[in-house]
Amino acid sequence: MRQADRDEGIRNDGGLTTAEKKELTELRRKTRQLELENEILKRAAACFTRENVLPK
Repeated sequence: MRQADRDEGIRNDGGLTTAEKKELTELRRKTRQLELENEILKRAAACFTRENVLPK
């Protein structure tokens, strides 16, 4: 009942609407994915840096 009231704009108690909850979940998923990709890129850059610095 409370959630339905929030979704309809009747209740304004600071809770999130269903659409806002869905958006928040999606944004958190995207953030985790970007953090993982960033970590992979950092490791790859470190690997390439070591390969280019050491004498061959």
